[in-house]
Amino acid sequence: MPAPPNRKLNVLKGILLKVASAALFAVMSTLIRWIGARAPVGQVVFFRGAGAILPVVIIYALRHELWAAIRTKRPFGHVGRGLIGAVGMFFNFAALARLPLADATAISFVAPLITLALAAVILQERVHAYRWSAVVVGFVGVTVMLLPYLDVASFSIARTSSRSFGAMLALLAAFCNAAAVIQTRRLTGTETTSAIVMYFSLICAVAGLLTWPFGWYRPTWVELAALIATGVMGGLSHILLTESYRYASASVVAPFDYTAIIWAFVLGYAVFGEVPSALVFIGAAIVAGAGLFVIWRERQLGVARVRTP
Repeated sequence: MPAPPNRKLNVLKGILLKVASAALFAVMSTLIRWIGARAPVGQVVFFRGAGAILPVVIIYALRHELWAAIRTKRPFGHVGRGLIGAVGMFFNFAALARLPLADATAISFVAPLITLALAAVILQERVHAYRWSAVVVGFVGVTVMLLPYLDVASFSIARTSSRSFGAMLALLAAFCNAAAVIQTRRLTGTETTSAIVMYFSLICAVAGLLTWPFGWYRPTWVELAALIATGVMGGLSHILLTESYRYASASVVAPFDYTAIIWAFVLGYAVFGEVPSALVFIGAAIVAGAGLFVIWRERQLGVARVRTP
């Protein structure tokens, strides 16, 4: 994904925006980890979706792009993308309530590799051998991270704690996020980024609101502020992520996604006193290495295509 031609390249600004996006996402995850022990998942999903609409409307209105965020040619495409993303959000938030912050973040790193596999199956994209090898290596890394949650002797999920269930939910969330990316690729042919963000947030808010009859938690003022902040930070994170690609190419800024594990480790230790196991660090390094290899290889192929008449 190259930077748009109408915007002057500023690599440093693009990188800083991507790092800021990862930091805000980590703070949002920390708040969800904290409030998730009290509030039902559906209630958190509602505030995440509804709260994200506010910064999206304000920023795109100031840029005179609000109509572009509302106009759509494929409403059912947005519904499909939103439902997949909402299911992934339910899985992700439920996992965050059960897992250490760094563990949940590290497992989510496998989503881009799953996207590669789904792109070959669903979009019929040509996936070379090096991509498939990266996918295989990435899943080896995920297996390493999941070892503490598995009963290796019987090849089953350990029964000892809800953390094992949380690890499976985190993996399911990664699959849903990858599927949402595939649907997003289909939408980008006719839909603007602002419309994709707007309708995704709206559909997630509606999905969360549908869980109201099943019982919601009555938060304190501090907890209500935390719930609202999850949405605002999620929306700002998404906007900063989009803006980062305006100033630098994807091959430059994408590796900085992995700074999220640093923020997750720092916040997890500072707020919850969590220290990830050595296997989490090893598995995260394997997954990140596989993802970085794909990014590097794509950059090399891009350079070769430019040089070839």
